[in-house]
Amino acid sequence: MAEVSKPEPRPAPESMPYWEAAKQHRLELPQCEDCSQHWFPPSRTCPHCLSANVKWSQVSGRGKVFSFVIFDRVYHPAFEQDVPYAVALIELEEGPRLLSNVVGVAPTDMRCEMKVRVVFEDMPGGASLPKFTPA
Repeated sequence: MAEVSKPEPRPAPESMPYWEAAKQHRLELPQCEDCSQHWFPPSRTCPHCLSANVKWSQVSGRGKVFSFVIFDRVYHPAFEQDVPYAVALIELEEGPRLLSNVVGVAPTDMRCEMKVRVVFEDMPGGASLPKFTPA
């Protein structure tokens, strides 16, 4: 049986800066220049104050596991070798929450409030995926 490739991101125009920064192993999020808040997912206006005065800024990449689920069923053949794996909602120090994988820890050792930091997984097609590992 031929090996199945993992799907790669197909960025929307609003998220292109996020993915371009990730290729360089930086975690960048939109930030409002009026109220200073960060948010995710990216949008053209601030969800906090509705300003269109938006810039992209690098964030720390540090946070904690807010919630998680462990996948022990194969939903896509490319992930068969990864099962079981954890998908977590990561709350960054800057406030936004990102959905990502937690790597470097057994799924049975996952805990809410676990401190994590960003790492990047380079994909064969050129994308780089922000993932998290215990801090």
